[in-house]
Amino acid sequence: MQRLIGAYVINLDRSSKRWAEVSSQAISAGMQIDRVPGVDGSLIPAAQRSGFNEKAFLRRNGRQMLPGEYGCYRAHMRALEAFLSSNYESAIIMEDDVELRQDFTLRAAAILRAVPSADVVKLLNHRSKWCRTVAISEYGDSIGRCLHGPQGSAACYLVTREGARKLLKSADNIEFPYDMTLERGWKTGANIYTVRENIVELSERSAVSQIANRAQYRAVKLRGPRKIGTHLLRLIEYARRIRYALS
Repeated sequence: MQRLIGAYVINLDRSSKRWAEVSSQAISAGMQIDRVPGVDGSLIPAAQRSGFNEKAFLRRNGRQMLPGEYGCYRAHMRALEAFLSSNYESAIIMEDDVELRQDFTLRAAAILRAVPSADVVKLLNHRSKWCRTVAISEYGDSIGRCLHGPQGSAACYLVTREGARKLLKSADNIEFPYDMTLERGWKTGANIYTVRENIVELSERSAVSQIANRAQYRAVKLRGPRKIGTHLLRLIEYARRIRYALS
């Protein structure tokens, strides 16, 4: 089954050092990885962002979309397209700041066997609070859905061919950052699960974000009464998440 799982790493052209480091880790872990050129959102003028619903994004997130977020979204769409053009039955999509482990592909294959109906399984999250376990792999990894979220991070996830097709449908109507879109199975129609405990972690490379820093996020946030609508929409999203997790 391992041979049927591809591995794709998103990497910006200017980040050759990151690619060298993750490639070295892949060799040590006995993995074959394919590079997917990242998309530098800073080089794309706002007026040329395709498939981007600016008003919906502002309303739903309470802030403007940052160039790095747009580039990240498009890079993941590119990775999904690369996977669908291959002969793999499923794939691991990663960003180049993931720390690869020796048993990574073995555990990923076991997770797919444990939840064969899954379209997407997140393998790394910033949080996994109130996780409802539905299966446990032969390596002891618990898989389920979390009632609390967003969980954060799109740095590493498993995706099937059907899952990739469903996620690509969101490419023409961007309303959330990609890591949030990845969790919204109630909207994309994808059967999405997550591991309770990460099976990979972020490396030291993640200390410097290539998307944005905190100051940049704060600079584009709405303030005061302008954000009331966002809070109401978040409550609706939270209710949808709970319903989805319990389904």
